[in-house]
Amino acid sequence: MTGQQLKNSILQMAVQGKLVPQDPNDEPASALLKRIRVEKEQLIKEGKIKKEKNPSLIFRGADNLPYEKIGKNEPVCIADEVPFEIPESWEWVRLGKIVYNRGQMKPIDDFCYIDIGSIDNKNQKLNDKEFIITADKAPSRARKIVAIGDILYSTVRPYLHNMCIVNRTFSHQPIASTGFAALTCHTGFYNKFLFYYLMSPDFDAYANSTDNAKGVAYPAINDAKLYRALIPVPPEEEQKRIIKRLKKVLPYVDTYSTTYSETESLNNAFPDRIKKSILQEAVQGKLVPQNPSDEPASVLLERIRAEKQKLIAEGKIKKDKHESVIFRRDNSHYEKRGSEEVCIDDEIPFEIPENWTWTRLKNICSLIGDIDHNMPKSVSSDVGVLFLSAKDLLDDGTINYTQNVKYISRADFERLSRKALPKKHDIIYSRIGAALGKARLVEIDREFLVSYSCCVVRPLLVYAPYIRYYLESPQILLHSIKARQSIGVPDLGMGEIKKYLVALPPYNEQVRIVEQLEVLLDRCNFKK
Repeated sequence: MTGQQLKNSILQMAVQGKLVPQDPNDEPASALLKRIRVEKEQLIKEGKIKKEKNPSLIFRGADNLPYEKIGKNEPVCIADEVPFEIPESWEWVRLGKIVYNRGQMKPIDDFCYIDIGSIDNKNQKLNDKEFIITADKAPSRARKIVAIGDILYSTVRPYLHNMCIVNRTFSHQPIASTGFAALTCHTGFYNKFLFYYLMSPDFDAYANSTDNAKGVAYPAINDAKLYRALIPVPPEEEQKRIIKRLKKVLPYVDTYSTTYSETESLNNAFPDRIKKSILQEAVQGKLVPQNPSDEPASVLLERIRAEKQKLIAEGKIKKDKHESVIFRRDNSHYEKRGSEEVCIDDEIPFEIPENWTWTRLKNICSLIGDIDHNMPKSVSSDVGVLFLSAKDLLDDGTINYTQNVKYISRADFERLSRKALPKKHDIIYSRIGAALGKARLVEIDREFLVSYSCCVVRPLLVYAPYIRYYLESPQILLHSIKARQSIGVPDLGMGEIKKYLVALPPYNEQVRIVEQLEVLLDRCNFKK
C-alpha cells in the first residue's frame, strides 16, 4: 500500500465515522444543523449573505432512508446520491448549507493576491511568501474576499488538490482568485473536518466525475455543482475527536509515505544494479571458470587479423588507417600504433584472466554508421525500405520491426552514399540521447536501414552475443558517457566507439559466458 493509499484509507474511515467511537452523550448533528440555520438567518438579516431561492432540507424518512425537500416540492429520496452509510448521530447536508463566502470586491488599494501558484499542493498549505499587487495591476480574477480560517478549494482540475486553510495574517488585505471556492464554515462545523472530507476519495470522485468537472484540458467544477455536494456532518464533539486523532495519525502516514517511496525507489533500481553487476562480473572473467584447454584469445585475435586482411583484399571492408595492437611487457600494457609504442596502463580498467587479451572494438568488429542526418519523409511500407532508429531498440532486449516504424522510398534509399545496413548476427548500437548504450542483436534476415542515432557493429570471428552484452556493460557505458562529455556534442562519434577497450576471452569461454548470463538474467526475471 502506497503512502497516498494509506492516507486515503484513513481519511475515508474518518469521514465515515469509523476512526473514533461515537459517544451517546454527544449532542446529535441534527441539533448543530438547527443552530447553523439560525446563524444563516442572522447573516441574511445583516446582509452578509444572500437568501436562498429554493432552500432545501435533508432528513431521514420513516424507512430510515435520506430524503430531500426543496422549497415547497414533495420530498425526494436521495439514497442513490449518498456515497456511504454514516452513524445514527450524524447527518447528511449539502455543502452550501454549512458554509458561506465573504463575497467579492475589486481591489482599490494594494493587496495580497492568492492564486493557484500560492498553494503547495503536495502538502495543501499556503506558501509563506506574499504576492503584493497594486490595485491598478490587479488581475481580473483577483476578486474573492478571504480571512483566516477560510478554506480555499481550486475548482479547476480538482484532482490536483490545490487547496488549503488560510492560516495566517497578511500585511495587506488578502484577495483570492476566482479560480477558488472560498469556504467559510458556520459555527460548530469545523473547517479542518471539512478540509479532510474535501481531501477524501469519495469527495474526489464527486468533484472529478465527468458529470461535474467539465472540460478536457482543464476540467473544472462550477460553484453550483460544488455547493450541491453531500457532506457528512458529525456531532460537534465528535468532529473535535476526529480532528485530534487525524492530527496524531497523519504525521506517521507522512513518515510511512517517505519510507515507502524510498523503498520503491530502491526496489526499482535494484534489478538494473544487479544486471550491471552480473555484466561486470561477466566481462572481467569472474562469471564462469576458465578452461585451460581453450584456445587463448591471443590466437583468436591473430585469426581475426588474418580475416580482416582477406576482407580488405576483397574490397569488403576498408583498411584501418590507425590500426593498433595491444600487448603486455614487463607487467604493463602497451599499444603499438604504427611504429609508436605507448603505455596504456591508465586506460586498463581491471585485471583479466591470463588467457584473455585486451583489444579495441575496431580490431574485432567492422563498424558502419554516419549515414545522412536529414532523412526523407516516410512512405508506406509496400513501396519503401524499413528505417529503424534508437527508439526501436526495446527495453525487453529485442528490436521493433513492426509497431509505428518508418519507411523511406526505394529511390531515397538508393541515393544514400553511406548506408548502415544490418545483417543477421550484427549488433545495432545506440549512440545518442536517452537510449545511449543500448545494444541489440539482429536475429532475422531482413532488409532495413539504421538511422544516424545508431551504428551497426559487425563482429569478426567473435561471438556476437558476447559483444552485444559487452557493449551494455558498465565499463563501456562509463566510457561512452565520459567521451560524450569530453567531445561536447550531443552524440557519440564513430571514432570514440571504435576505440572502446574490449576484454576478449577465448571463443569457447565467450559462449559459456553468454549461456550463463542468459540463465542468470532469466532466473532473476530481468529483461535482457
